[in-house]
Amino acid sequence: MNQVRTLQACKLAGRESQPQNTVIDLKTCRLGDGQVVIIAGPCAVENEEQMLELAQSLKELGVHIIRGGAFKPRTSPYSFPGLGEEGLRILARARELTGLPVVTEVTDVRYLDLVLRYSDILQIGSRNMQNFGLLREVGRLQRPVVLKRGFSATIEEWLLAAEYILAEGNRQVILCERGIRTFETYTRNTLDVNAIPAVKELSHLPVIADPSHGTGRRSLVAPVARAAVAAGADGLMLEVHPCPDEALSDGPQSLLPVQLGQLMAELRPLAEALGRRL
Repeated sequence: MNQVRTLQACKLAGRESQPQNTVIDLKTCRLGDGQVVIIAGPCAVENEEQMLELAQSLKELGVHIIRGGAFKPRTSPYSFPGLGEEGLRILARARELTGLPVVTEVTDVRYLDLVLRYSDILQIGSRNMQNFGLLREVGRLQRPVVLKRGFSATIEEWLLAAEYILAEGNRQVILCERGIRTFETYTRNTLDVNAIPAVKELSHLPVIADPSHGTGRRSLVAPVARAAVAAGADGLMLEVHPCPDEALSDGPQSLLPVQLGQLMAELRPLAEALGRRL
């Protein structure tokens, strides 16, 4: 990566245009001002009873934002594709129950109005990081957007994808490092920990990490989450499921609620040691 070229190309995302960190107020938390924000929930919303019980548990554990997929862009066309609008309705009920904002992925411009009706924060997934038409459309909204790094994208390409959103007027962009594809096959992806401080050096936008997708292995989520926070991540996006072995999507990388509680207990002193808070 040529740092000078990247800074010149990123007219809005770069620190030359805005030296101070962007802070995004998400009602229950603030991203970018020293707080470690926890986003948690199942990969896919499966049914209302399960989602509402889990949402209540997540609130009691201190989670700030609930995540859940309603439209799932799966590698195989035969995998569970999500519940669609019914999944969005369930997420809205979880918000009503807990008072926590919800984030969910929008996979297609055709579904944008529908997702906006039910969610508080939009997610652009790894596969859509360079879907420039979708990026422009969410850029015309005043709604926070989590932009996940493409699994083969360079840091420069990732920041330029954010530039598409910023250029349309939406300045509420949250960058998410979710692991990149390397030659390693033991883990699902390789979470690029050094990208976190690198991007924070180049850009004023908040950066979160997704160690669930970044590792694909439940046993590795907690240590990699701690590493991401130590590297400066403004938050974590974690997959949590009450019965991971029965999950319809991403069970092997999903934490049990009790494991999330243990991780958050470990993160509190780490955040304090770094002059931050959970």
